[in-house]
Amino acid sequence: MKKPEKIRILIADDHYIVRMGLIALLNTEPDMEVVAEASDGAQALEFFVRCKPDLALLDMRMPVKNGIQTTMEIRAQFPSARIIMLTAFDGDEEIHKALQAGAQGYVFKNSSGEKLIPALRAVVAGQRWIPKEVASRLAARESFEELTSREVQVLDELAKGLANKEIADILNISEHTVKDHLKNILAKLRVADRTEAVTTAIQRGIIHL
Repeated sequence: MKKPEKIRILIADDHYIVRMGLIALLNTEPDMEVVAEASDGAQALEFFVRCKPDLALLDMRMPVKNGIQTTMEIRAQFPSARIIMLTAFDGDEEIHKALQAGAQGYVFKNSSGEKLIPALRAVVAGQRWIPKEVASRLAARESFEELTSREVQVLDELAKGLANKEIADILNISEHTVKDHLKNILAKLRVADRTEAVTTAIQRGIIHL
């Protein structure tokens, strides 16, 4: 009798120990086989093209290309690719971007093997895998007004501790315009001051330090 074919998996994570742990975990499953491992997004894309795995398990924050960029580029070449984002970060903006990029599942790194394995099988079978805590963060995001790309740029500079005039010079806009953006940012993030704005934006995954 012919053996059933195994689910062929690509793992991408820049932490060696995380990769080794995942490989050890997945290779113990009788229906799974890790066929490639990558330490950054560019490698992940290269190995996906070469191996054409059934599923890619990508870390959200990797060097060269992050998980979101890598997902977009894989899906552009292989529209039916199955991808799960594996991350330690639970910011609603990052979750939204990952799913928008084409990931069909989102799993936190602190999940146990009992949670991860069913996620892989579900996504390979064509289902989406959105855990309860992920769904609730996405629902909460819906209640916030989205920041414009310029407002995100202002936030990025705020996070560096720059004053309004310095931000104006860098972005080539007037100081008055910076103040307007700042007013909008505080209102949209529902915070009282610039420090709180930066903290909230980092927590939600809108900006990264």
